[in-house]
Amino acid sequence: MNEQVIVAEAPVSTPGERGAEATRTRRVLAVASGGGHWVQLKRLWQAFDGHEVTVVTTHAGYGDEVRCKRFRTVTDANMDTKLSLVRLAWQMAWIVFRERPDVVISTGAAPGYFAIRFGKLIRARTIWVDSLANAEKLSLSGLKVGPHADLWLTQWEHLAQQGGPYYYGSVA
Repeated sequence: MNEQVIVAEAPVSTPGERGAEATRTRRVLAVASGGGHWVQLKRLWQAFDGHEVTVVTTHAGYGDEVRCKRFRTVTDANMDTKLSLVRLAWQMAWIVFRERPDVVISTGAAPGYFAIRFGKLIRARTIWVDSLANAEKLSLSGLKVGPHADLWLTQWEHLAQQGGPYYYGSVA
């Protein structure tokens, strides 16, 4: 599961190209729904070391698992709960515009969709990591938001394509 096969070159810069910019402390907004999305986001936490991280999820009970100072919860919503989606969109807009992150990263689903879309409005770098659970096809959220993300990743090699999503291995 931890293969490092690159199927297609993603449009990202190398550490040498970024220079001192690569070592600057960044404000990171890490977003995931509950369940598998949350588990996969937690597996990325080491990548956030040394940065100011705000974590957003749908379950208040996850607060004890978070190492950063900022933890926020939002409404759990999906395509079957339209009014809750509207509420979630407002909540994510408020969080994104208040936190003004440099980077928005999400492992899904609906909260991540809105975080990526609002993050683009403030020119944050955005990263979408499609769920490991979507082995046969990309998630609906991933299909909707992936083309808007600066980096769109899948955890399944056979789902990677030129232009995204890209495959760099799995976080599971």
